[in-house]
Amino acid sequence: MEEIPPLVRRAQTLARELGFPLAGGGAGSSASLPDTGRFLAVLAAGCHGGRIGEIGTGAGIGAAWLASAMPDSCGLVTVEVDGRLASAAAGLLRDDPRVRVLAGDAAAVLPGYAPFDLLFADGPWRDPGGPATLVDLLRIGGRLVLDDVTPLAVLPPDSPLWAHDPKRDLFASPRLVSTEVVLPDLRHALLAGTRVR
Repeated sequence: MEEIPPLVRRAQTLARELGFPLAGGGAGSSASLPDTGRFLAVLAAGCHGGRIGEIGTGAGIGAAWLASAMPDSCGLVTVEVDGRLASAAAGLLRDDPRVRVLAGDAAAVLPGYAPFDLLFADGPWRDPGGPATLVDLLRIGGRLVLDDVTPLAVLPPDSPLWAHDPKRDLFASPRLVSTEVVLPDLRHALLAGTRVR
């Protein structure tokens, strides 16, 4: 359970070479956390004959976790807005015909590949309809995962997120059955939901 797949190790090396922040390197980098990757791998492993989407490829660490675990019958489409990162990640993943790395705005590109059995939203979503449109990209029974969440148990009492948290608001949708998944470090969490309608 502690082993990191070779492709993920190569993605971590690429991230360092590109100056892309790894776990603990600041906000927005928790896809680099091995526990986030392991959670994604668990979900990807069950995606037989399905399609996985990723918003925010970065240096390819999340995609590497997904590709390392998904069955041969599964496909992965990952989109990165930064052309330099998209090109580097495409190079990293070029030997896997199941993986497609696209450069561009995910809200413009990803809907053409929907519906997804699993969607990992790890980057900006600029759809005018807001985050709720992420659910539209899932098939019924498909799963949505967002990272970079502070667990409720450690959220400071004066945090504005108690009053309004766009991520948690999305997961309160009656279209999803969802939960917060606190990672073992107790400082990071994911939100995960399954589309039910």
